[in-house]
Amino acid sequence: METKKDWYKDAVVYQIYPKSFCDSNGDGIGDFKGIISKLDYLKDLGVNTVWISPCYPTPDKDNGYDISDFDNVDPKFGTMEDFEEMLEEMHKRGIRLLMDLVVNHTSDEHEWFKSAIQGKDAKYRDYYIWKDPVNGGPPNKWGGDAIGGSAWIYDEKSGQYYLHVGFHYQPDLDWENPKVREEIANMINRWFDRGVDGFRCDVINMISKDFDAPHPGDGPRLHEFLHELYEKCFKPHNAFTVGEVWDLPPEDSLMLTHPDRGELTLAFQFEHMRVGREDGKRFYPAEFKPHDFVDVLAKWQKGLNGEGWNALCMENHDQPRCLNRFGNTGKYRRESAKMLATLLYCQQGTPFLYEGQELGCINPIFHTLEESIDIESCNNQDILVKKFGVEETLRRFSFDSRDCGRVPMAWDDSENGGFTTGKPWIKLNDFYKDINAKNELAAADGVYGYYKNLFKVRAANKTLMRGDFELLKNADGEVVFRRFLEGEKDVYVVLNYSEKKIKVNKPCKGGKLMLSTHQRKRLDENMTLKPYEAMIVEA
Repeated sequence: METKKDWYKDAVVYQIYPKSFCDSNGDGIGDFKGIISKLDYLKDLGVNTVWISPCYPTPDKDNGYDISDFDNVDPKFGTMEDFEEMLEEMHKRGIRLLMDLVVNHTSDEHEWFKSAIQGKDAKYRDYYIWKDPVNGGPPNKWGGDAIGGSAWIYDEKSGQYYLHVGFHYQPDLDWENPKVREEIANMINRWFDRGVDGFRCDVINMISKDFDAPHPGDGPRLHEFLHELYEKCFKPHNAFTVGEVWDLPPEDSLMLTHPDRGELTLAFQFEHMRVGREDGKRFYPAEFKPHDFVDVLAKWQKGLNGEGWNALCMENHDQPRCLNRFGNTGKYRRESAKMLATLLYCQQGTPFLYEGQELGCINPIFHTLEESIDIESCNNQDILVKKFGVEETLRRFSFDSRDCGRVPMAWDDSENGGFTTGKPWIKLNDFYKDINAKNELAAADGVYGYYKNLFKVRAANKTLMRGDFELLKNADGEVVFRRFLEGEKDVYVVLNYSEKKIKVNKPCKGGKLMLSTHQRKRLDENMTLKPYEAMIVEA
């Protein structure tokens, strides 16, 4: 029986990358007041939950994921009063807020680490992970910095190494220390006291480590640590939490998210994001096969059905635009954007969409190496240039860089896309004159309008909201799946995942057409689907 604690199942989550969403004061950086100005836009779309990427004080070497103060907001986004006004305005509109919880590590400019680096007797020394050298070198062979360097940095002063699983300026916290866990729990509860509704938990499976394992993360006390947070923080506040975890199969994801365990609400799975990448690696594209993409999604539907709940996601701040990887960026941009939305958000789970996804945004083009400023691109630049040359490196950055989704949101076709009256902190999208909110809202076949209708249809149908999933066909571009729920009518989703026309049989006799990407008016006994056409049919 569902209770109010299951509100996450009714959520439609919109991720805001605050630096790039909307700038209210002309300094070229998005801010809280800019977000406030667009809340009605989100409400009208059907969004009822916002996840905001880190907005805490930071040196900004990793775009906010290197936090120097967990308890405050970065002045570039506004004051704490501005944040509280934003939260109040969200709640007035029935929109809940998820903050980004980044607690595997801190910035090396956090007061704790600035103390810890002073010596072995420093007050916060034991908040971080320090190890003596082994055979004159690092304690183990773990890699960091996303390019294969050591995850350990040697401190000459103390003769010890400290751990950084991420970039070198992000030292890992020692979760084995109960004082660290107490600090984190108290901080989380202070944000709940401000009115925050939940958290997206960054690389959360890294907080427990087995130093004898070949890779960090998923350590022996992971579930214990998460359950402790659940009891102290998440459960008392009926919070919605979604964990960022990598390389976990469905059965391990259930260990983190099964409602009876008391850990996280949901976990992002990224297996489908590896499709079309050579060995799953960024910057190394391989042939994309829609069949494989659909199969991975169906695998997770089956793996979590009846016990867990899926987080339905194709884009975020760390990924390029889904149309560049999984759809069509040319003639069929709008069609493929709507088809992909139908494919993903008609499955069982909670929809997550990233700013601009509802417009059918596509990647920018990086014309010079200097335009791609993300640390991951910069760290890989020399390797790629040496191997492929500058032109091919730029092509790969334009296809798969984290910057692809971080360029400013385009609100209209005016200067700077209506994002700012100043100089944007990062380059604009090359296509903002054509692909922007004003144009999509005005277009009869716009992507925004389809997303809006899709979320309406979904919210009004119990089968789409709660039903089980069965993949019926996935071959030659034709994809058919069924959603079914006891006591309710079955719902069929039929789509053409190709640039060719394909013939399909009517999915169910006497069916009712609920929604069509191509504004189809009726069902025929035998139908020819246009490229990237999708339909939702109630039996």
